[in-house]
This record gives sequence, C-alpha cells and structure tokens, in this order.
Amino acid sequence: MKYAIVIPDGAADRPCDALGGRTPFEVARLPNMDYVATEGRLGTVQTIPAGMAPGSDVAILSLLGYDPARSYTGRAPLEAAARGIEARPDDWIFRCNLVTVADEHMLDYSAGHISTHEAEVLVRALEEQFGSDTLRFYPGVGYRHLLVIRGESFKVRTTPPHDIMNRAIKKHLPKGKNSARLRQLMDASRDLLAAHPVNQVRRDLGENPASQIWLWGEGQKPALTPFRERWGLTGAAITAVDLVRGIARLIGWDVIEVEGATGYYDTNYAGKAQAAIKALKTHDVVLVHVEATDEAGHNGDAREKVRALEAVDREVVGPLLKALEATEQPWRILVAPDHETPLEARTHDSKPVPFAMMGDALEPGRRQRAMTEAAARKAGMHVAVGHELMEYFLTR
Repeated sequence: MKYAIVIPDGAADRPCDALGGRTPFEVARLPNMDYVATEGRLGTVQTIPAGMAPGSDVAILSLLGYDPARSYTGRAPLEAAARGIEARPDDWIFRCNLVTVADEHMLDYSAGHISTHEAEVLVRALEEQFGSDTLRFYPGVGYRHLLVIRGESFKVRTTPPHDIMNRAIKKHLPKGKNSARLRQLMDASRDLLAAHPVNQVRRDLGENPASQIWLWGEGQKPALTPFRERWGLTGAAITAVDLVRGIARLIGWDVIEVEGATGYYDTNYAGKAQAAIKALKTHDVVLVHVEATDEAGHNGDAREKVRALEAVDREVVGPLLKALEATEQPWRILVAPDHETPLEARTHDSKPVPFAMMGDALEPGRRQRAMTEAAARKAGMHVAVGHELMEYFLTR
C-alpha cells in the first residue's frame, strides 16, 4: 500500500464577509478534493487536544499519529531538529522571529516577509553582539529563527507574534520564571537592528524593517518513537517549513527539498507534487505540506487564501491522484488542514477541521458533493482524538 498525505496548512476557516458569508473551501474550485470527499470518506477531526495551544506543531503531530499530550515539548525544539542543531536535554530552545513593532504595537509578525538572505545577515549580527558559550542564535528561513540558551531554567508563558497583530505588545511579553532574561534580550535587539544597514535599506524602500526579535515557542528536546517502529512503514516529507522538517526527522522520515519551495504564496506547488510522486516509488508514506494557505489566513487575505487552496487542489492533489490511480499497487490518499486560521481572526483556532480520504479498502461514507467544513460536519464521521485518524487511514 502507498499512502499520500496532503496538508494545506490553516486552510480551514469560518464564513466571512470578504467571501460573501462563505469559507475559502466553499468559494474555491476544488474538483480533486471534492472527488476524494465524494468517492471516499469525509469527516472532521479534532487535531488540537483540550487545553493545548492551536498551533501547527500540535496539530501535525496529531495528524501523523502522535499524541501531543505525551510527545509535545514545544515548537522551537522541533524546528531545531530540522536544522540539525545539537541540543542537550537541559537546553532551552526558543523560536526567534524578526518582527516589526511600531508604537509598541505588533505591526508585522514577519518583518514584511523579510528575505532569508537579509534575515541571515541580521541574525549573524545578533550572534556577534550577544552570542556566547551559553547563548546562540541560529538563522533559519525568512523571518523564522532560533535561540538556544544553555545553563538556565525557564518556566514561562510566551505568545506567538501572529496572534497579536495590531495589538499592544505589553500584555503579551514573556511572563514567568526567568522571563526578565527574555524581555531583556528582546529589548536589547532593538538598538542593534535599528541601526543595521539591512533595515536602513528596507525603510528606504518602504518595506517593514525587522525592528526587534520576538521570543516564543520555547521547549526542550523531545523524544518521538520512529514511525517505522510504530507502523512498519517508511516515510518522507516535502515542506518549506522547518517545523514540519523537524517533526519528520524526529520520527525517522526523509526530508525532500524542492527548489522554489518558499513557504509563501509563490511556492513551487507543482515541484512538490512531482517530488512526492517520485518519493512514492521508494517510500510507503509521503507527506506534502503547503504553508501558503496559513500565511494568507494570518494576513487576512481572502483572495490569496482561495488562490492558494485552488493551487493545492490543481497542482498537488490532482497530479498525486492521477499518479496513484495509474499505479498497480493499492493506495490511499488523505487531505486535511492541520487547524483553522480564520481570515477574520487572523490567528489559529482549535475547532475540528475537515478531512477527506479515499483509496483501496476504504468504504465510502455518506455521499457528499464537496469538501467543505459544513459538508464534513454533516458527513457523520468525527475523530474526537486527533492522533487516532492516522491509525484509521493506515489500517482500517
């Protein structure tokens, strides 16, 4: 059996005014996802356990069959694994965003979606200024970076910057044990970044500067049982996001890099599909993760969210279905957002999300004509414990 999984990140939504009281799934032309929903099983899945924050880290662990309540230690450690950062069990790892704060309000969680090249120059400057044997900055992709602190203890509450767009930051600064250390670093980054030539050029061009760092997503190194040990299956992941790369590596999957995969609207959808089709020849399970739908949700951009969802359907799900149906081997495909990123809220939500799956030995459910949130709720299949969906997909 060959298994394909497609995750359009944050694609689930609620009816919104910008789309005439409909959701992106209801507006977008999605013939391939609709086909999977009609010919297979459609339903909803609760990817975020009660009491846990609704992030892709928790949700994707659930979708891949891991109980976040047992296996989740924080977002940043997952991203550290993606970059091959060797962390000790007692090290604390933090996500380190480059953000734009103006008048003490979170103006932009991504510093204008700063380029990886510009961001790397800035993070190197931070490392040169503040780095030491016990404090290290690691550059990543775009606005997403990491900080590792050794020899200190933390018990803090932090806030993702994309959750507080256009809000005053004061109430959302780190709180708890040793949080003053984090606030001091965030404040100290302001002067260095303000005077840096990269930001001077960005301001001259009318682009949002990276005015400071924002620390969040803290945690320590996790231990995940290898996927092959649990299911007897090999796997590979195709993504532009370190979070998903990290989860894949921690469960023993290969990570396949695709040229032009950006994690934004301009990502190489077709290249991801072709890489997945090729990977299915040598792996049992292949995951294609697309971040563009989530970014559009955070930006409150209804037009781009619909366009991104249509691109996933046309350029990823369609080619995968065609390749699977042409193979002589049995196969299954699963399409599921990891969580909601509602356009009007511009942040994540923990409500159940729709999923559709079809393939060999999967009995069709109640006949549905479309993969939408409303249709999924009416389909009669609800997986209340998110990590149990993988068992159903692989074995039932």
